[in-house]
Amino acid sequence: MKNWNIIIAIITLFIFIGLLLSYEMTPIVSLDNTMSEFLGGNSFIIAFHYIGDTSTIIIVAICILILLWLKQRNYLGMAFVLLTVAAGKVLNQLIKNWIDRPRPEIIDQLTTFSFPSGHAMLSLLYLFTIAYLLSEILSNKKKIAIIWILAIVLTFFVGLSRIAESRHYASDVIAGWCLGYSWFILCVFWYERKRKKQLIYENK
Repeated sequence: MKNWNIIIAIITLFIFIGLLLSYEMTPIVSLDNTMSEFLGGNSFIIAFHYIGDTSTIIIVAICILILLWLKQRNYLGMAFVLLTVAAGKVLNQLIKNWIDRPRPEIIDQLTTFSFPSGHAMLSLLYLFTIAYLLSEILSNKKKIAIIWILAIVLTFFVGLSRIAESRHYASDVIAGWCLGYSWFILCVFWYERKRKKQLIYENK
C-alpha cells in the first residue's frame, strides 16, 4: 500500500469528523440545500442507487467469497471481504444510531437514520474491495487502472443518487464516502500485513 493512500485516509477521517461536528451549521446546511436543488429528481442519477442496495451488496459479496474459496482457497481474502463489507455495514449502522440524524423530510421517507449514508459508504467498500482483489491477480496496468476508475465512478454516482432521490443530505453522502475510504484503507493495511506474514511462512 502506498503512503499516499494512508495520508488520504487520514484526511478523509478528519473530513468525516468535521462533518459530524458541523452538519447543523449554516455552511453545511447551505451545501445540503444547494445539492438537493441541483440533483433532485434526476432520474438518470437515481437509477444508480440499485448498485448500492443492500441486496445487491450481499449477493456480490457472497459471489466474491465463493470465488475466493473455490478458485483460490484464499481464506485471508475471504476475511478481508468480511472485514470491509460486513464489518463496514455494522460500523455504519452503529454510527447512524449514535448520531440519529433525521433524513430529509419527504413523503414515504425511510425510517432509518441519515448520517452517514450507507449507500455511499458500502458501495465504496464493496466496489473498492473488488477492484483491489482484481488488482492482485491482474498484471496489465491499463486494465487495473480501468477497473479502479470504474469503481470510483460507480461509487460517485451511487452517492449522488441518494441526494437526487432525497434519501440523504449531501453531507451524509460525503461523510459516507470519507468514512468508507478510511475504513477500507485500514482493512487493506490489516490484510497486507497478514498477507506478508503468510507469504513468509509459506516460503520457509
